Amino acid sequence: MAPSQPEQCVSFAPDVAGIDEVLHATFTEHRYPVHCHDTWTVLILDDGVVTYELDGRRRVTERRAVTVLPPHVAHDGRSARHGRAFRKRVLYLDAALMGDGLIGRAVDRSTIADPVLHRAVETLHDTFARPADDLEQDALVDHIVSSITGVLGASGPGADRRPPPRPSSVAAEALKAGLDRRPLGPHRLADVAARLGWSESHLVRSFSHTFGLAPHRYLVSRRIDEARRRLLEGVPPSTVAVDVGFWDQAHLTRHFRAHVGTTPARFQRAGTRSPRN
Repeated sequence: MAPSQPEQCVSFAPDVAGIDEVLHATFTEHRYPVHCHDTWTVLILDDGVVTYELDGRRRVTERRAVTVLPPHVAHDGRSARHGRAFRKRVLYLDAALMGDGLIGRAVDRSTIADPVLHRAVETLHDTFARPADDLEQDALVDHIVSSITGVLGASGPGADRRPPPRPSSVAAEALKAGLDRRPLGPHRLADVAARLGWSESHLVRSFSHTFGLAPHRYLVSRRIDEARRRLLEGVPPSTVAVDVGFWDQAHLTRHFRAHVGTTPARFQRAGTRSPRN
């Protein structure tokens, strides 16, 4: 039977802390031999069904679930439907992000049916096809890792069931002050966390709890406000985009349309200040 879709495989190493490799692939006939990785594998399917054996146990993964394969554990993989393709997107995460202590629990529970986690993984992959906002990818990686470790750490006998640390408004205010000092400059979450002395996850959770939005969304809002001011002063949109911290005009336009309801060029041509929400 001829493949229903062309087989293809694209792999790249993004400049994102904690991610060793990203892989996007479509396979129909390809069958993975038994193998293992020295990273954590986090996989989502966009189409099809995959069957695989992990540590000698047969599993199936489908869309809307997140598959987590631990490092150093043998597995294989192939389409569960003969002659039907599957499309997958995979993150290979540094083994140190989740450590060796959860390997056994990941073997027992390699499929996680969590729509919030699935959406975070999906969103992170989407950022690789467009300019990502400062802190966005870092925050998504942290959220993904925290969610997986939370699920795996809460399962099985002897699990640590202590509640997570409460968000700190002190940490939130410190992060906000740092962002406010340079709202148009580049930021990396790991650098900010090291400077302030809190973990990345605590900073993101505290900021979101205190201010009602994630740090990267706060930065985007600040930059859109500044873009509006400069556009009304007559600065060309392409110049405004780079000056206020976006990658290019298309990056600015995407966010501007979402925040203001029109494009930067149309906003500037109108020559009036739009009501702010």
